[in-house]
Amino acid sequence: MNYLDYVQMTKGQQIAYNIKSFFTGIPGAIAGLFRAIGMFFVGVFKFIGNGFKGYGSRFVKGDFGTKLSYVVCGAGNIFHGQIMKGLIMLACEVGYFYFMAVFGLNQLRLMYSDIPIFNEVGEQVGIRHGSVGDTPTHVVATEGLFGATYTTMPGNDSAVILLYGVLTLVVTVVFFAFYIANTKSAYETYLIKAEGGKPNSFFKDIYDLFDSKFHITLLALPVALLGVFTVVPIIYTIFMAFTNYDKEHLYPAKQFWWVGFDNFKEMFVSGSETSSVFGRILLWTLVWAFFATFTNYIAGIILALMINKKGINLKAMWRTIFVVTAAVPQFVTLLIMNLMLRDNGAVDAFFGQQMHLLSNANNARVICIIVNLWVGIPYTMLITSGLLMNIPEDLYESARIDGANVVQQFTKITFPYIFFVTTPYLITTFVGNINNFNVIFLLTGGGPSNDPDYAAAGAGPTDLLVTWLYKLTLNEQKYNLAAVIGIFVFIITAGGSLITFNMSKASKNEEEFS
Repeated sequence: MNYLDYVQMTKGQQIAYNIKSFFTGIPGAIAGLFRAIGMFFVGVFKFIGNGFKGYGSRFVKGDFGTKLSYVVCGAGNIFHGQIMKGLIMLACEVGYFYFMAVFGLNQLRLMYSDIPIFNEVGEQVGIRHGSVGDTPTHVVATEGLFGATYTTMPGNDSAVILLYGVLTLVVTVVFFAFYIANTKSAYETYLIKAEGGKPNSFFKDIYDLFDSKFHITLLALPVALLGVFTVVPIIYTIFMAFTNYDKEHLYPAKQFWWVGFDNFKEMFVSGSETSSVFGRILLWTLVWAFFATFTNYIAGIILALMINKKGINLKAMWRTIFVVTAAVPQFVTLLIMNLMLRDNGAVDAFFGQQMHLLSNANNARVICIIVNLWVGIPYTMLITSGLLMNIPEDLYESARIDGANVVQQFTKITFPYIFFVTTPYLITTFVGNINNFNVIFLLTGGGPSNDPDYAAAGAGPTDLLVTWLYKLTLNEQKYNLAAVIGIFVFIITAGGSLITFNMSKASKNEEEFS
């Protein structure tokens, strides 16, 4: 259908056509999603292939110094006159191999199963492979004046072994990237020398880090912190999801061991209470995220339009009144609402009877969405108020001349502009609501706790995946299942955010609005 046919429809026909187009377009959108995922992996493999191709090409085309740098890091730079830079690279290589020899290799061995078993005199007699009943303790014999003294010593903590193993893997990946950069640097200096040029001195490289390459200097610390506080925990969580780390396998009583995909089967396909509750909590999480996002978004836009409407006096005062709800710390508001709405709280006292507002699952869910309006609308209102001031008045004037009414001006000018600019904010808010720990935990605590199915899985009817993850970790000590949930939440939030944003006009047409 072309544009002229569409505009000749009645409003009802347009709505029906849009609804039909939405549902008929779902299969294509899903197919597009899988195509995008496939193209992503194709791009990854191409990138890896090009990397190996370039690695081999540099070795073939390079001189002796370049080839030597494939074994001794920095050799190519030293050979081509960059002595200090080459020595620093060589020191990094020596440091890495020393780290691996003294610490890293042993941690990888322990990580993958080589946890030793000791006999009574402290001699290693075998290798622990995670059989049921293994206790991580060993007895060491110490010779004294009155014979041998036997002391029970704690064995290896599996959680620490796993952490050190992950750190070793991350350090190895970083060193591999450094190694590839070393071969590139050696080849580039060779090309400069071959063309009659002079490679940069050490001080020139330092100067460039504060001049033409200052962006690298600025990003170095944030990237390093991102790796330490984000990447390492994510990798650690992924590994933990393949173990049986729970309250039955806590140090120093027992060690945990690798169980493959057993945790994923229990969570997703086993038909157990855990998988049943997971499906219900996932559904509620998505429902909650949808309503918590779009009710705040639409209500915030409406409130901003009302305050910014011509003829409304004391605009600054009205904005200030509504911003007060955002100025008050969110946890204070939520705790007060919990005290008011719980059984025998202020609301029950006012009505003189038990309302059971938070003791009924459906009531509690609706209340969560309503209370979230109170704490969330001001943010959307402030963002929208700034955007409304930036819409050119000429657009509205032209629309009025063409006979457009207030509703048409909103649907054709105001909302498209706001939606275009706020698409990243909307995506971020939706992802934030999927992980909105505060509202649920402080208002209902995930309750009510009167459903035996939820209780058996350590959850409640209003729990989100993130609050259930918290309970599994702190209350149930099922760290393995909590890790599975963490991986799942990361995949749906990160994947959904990237795909949605890349498909939006805000990403495709960053420079203009039409």
